[in-house]
Formats: sequence, structure tokens, C-alpha cells
Amino acid sequence: MENYKLVLPGHLNHYGYLFGGNLLQWVDEVGWIAASLDYPGSNFVTIGMDEVEFKKSVRQGALLRFETKRTREGNTSVQYEVTVYRHDIISGEEVSIFSTNTTFVCIDSQGNKSALSSSIEKMK
Repeated sequence: MENYKLVLPGHLNHYGYLFGGNLLQWVDEVGWIAASLDYPGSNFVTIGMDEVEFKKSVRQGALLRFETKRTREGNTSVQYEVTVYRHDIISGEEVSIFSTNTTFVCIDSQGNKSALSSSIEKMK
């Protein structure tokens, strides 16, 4: 699954670079969207991200592409690798700026772990 985000002035720190926390929020959000689309009717919460290392800086006006791939499925949890690319809209070139595995657990209405619903597309 792919998503895009435009980096606007409100996303920047006082040095003019993207706040890392904003990028982490977007990574969490696109992972959650992928899980919710793959498992309709399931309620997910984030339980972890493997590694947080920002490889390249991002400035205002950058277009970010988020690529999300399901990497692991358990009885109550699912993991997605989210890779973020800085896309140059003039040249079309992309450079990877961030990648992590994000794990989500399925919960019921009381907040207890719950079995995953049927997947629309099972892992290959």
C-alpha cells in the first residue's frame, strides 16, 4: 500500500526541518490504515516500532511516499514494514529516509487482545 504526505510549515522545527515526531505519527497512521484495510472490523492499537533512525533530513515542500508491506501475522497481532521515501517532484528521484517495522495488536471493546478477523488477502 502507498500513501503520500506533503511537508508543510507546521510540520517543521525551528531549524526548518521536519520534526521526527511528525514522521513517526505518519508512519504509525499509514501502518494502522493498512492493518484496518487488511482486517475489516478489527480494532488495532500500536504496540511497538522496531527501530527509529532518521537517515536523511526533510525540508518544507518535500513530498513523502510511504510504502507499507505486511511482514508478519500472528493470532492477535500483525506487523508492517513502513518505508518512507523523499520524492523529488521535479526529477522524480526518490531516496529512502526512514524504515521501521510497526506492530499492531487487535483488541476487543474492553481493550483485551482479540483474534484477528479474516484477511481480505492472506500473506503470500
